[in-house]
Amino acid sequence: MRVVIQRVTRASVSIEGKVKSQIGLGLLVLAGFEPADDDQDLEWITKKLLNLRIFDDDNGVMNRSVLDVGGEVLVISQFTLHARTKKGNRPSYIDAAPPEIAIPLYEKFVKTVETGLNKSVGTGTFGAYMQVELINDGPVTIVIDSKRKE
Repeated sequence: MRVVIQRVTRASVSIEGKVKSQIGLGLLVLAGFEPADDDQDLEWITKKLLNLRIFDDDNGVMNRSVLDVGGEVLVISQFTLHARTKKGNRPSYIDAAPPEIAIPLYEKFVKTVETGLNKSVGTGTFGAYMQVELINDGPVTIVIDSKRKE
């Protein structure tokens, strides 16, 4: 499992011109899944993203988590995070989990984040053509891969 976590002051996802979800201060999480991903990957990533100290404390030092600041989370599925670009210029997505594996993982990941955050999480729609808007605060963008534990 691979995620791109962006600290935002606000973010939204629209489908066919209509806003599906929006958040204020918090994290926009783009999530991609591989066929070998399991509950351990979901739990490890969830713990990491909820406790990642990337929000400023009173001294302007990144020392607070999304939990500490009472922030929100928006999770968007994004199979392109597993693109292979080694050969040629057209990305290959053979490492991305097919929908029958990725959809249950995505849904479980959202529920796991909601449980840890103790509030609802905004989402896109799996497989939909979406437009994501955000104000990346900092900018702060972190990439985490559960297989590499980084």
